Amino acid sequence: MTSTFSGLSYDSDDAAVAAFWSGVLGGTVAAGAGPDHAVVEASDVWPRIAFHHVPEGKTVKNRLHLDLVAADFDEEADRLLALGARRVNDVAVGETRWTTFADIEGNEFDLIAG
Repeated sequence: MTSTFSGLSYDSDDAAVAAFWSGVLGGTVAAGAGPDHAVVEASDVWPRIAFHHVPEGKTVKNRLHLDLVAADFDEEADRLLALGARRVNDVAVGETRWTTFADIEGNEFDLIAG
């Protein structure tokens, strides 16, 4: 017997962070979203992402983060910043380039030039 991957769960201060992530991914927030629970619906490219309000705040670096790839890296970086992301760190190793961003609640994710 094995487990089936259903989606990601995201602890948040306010589940409205789902609106940020639906903007990043070009997705849809499912009906019934509120400050305690919201879902970005799955697509052909990503799984369902559920956002749940928790009482404690973020205190350390994420142990799991999303990696996003963009053909037009600079344009996508500008779009993420306009959505409310914050640039944390720029990295270039040989031909590989990525930037670590933080979402509107401070959770890190990477944008990789592709």
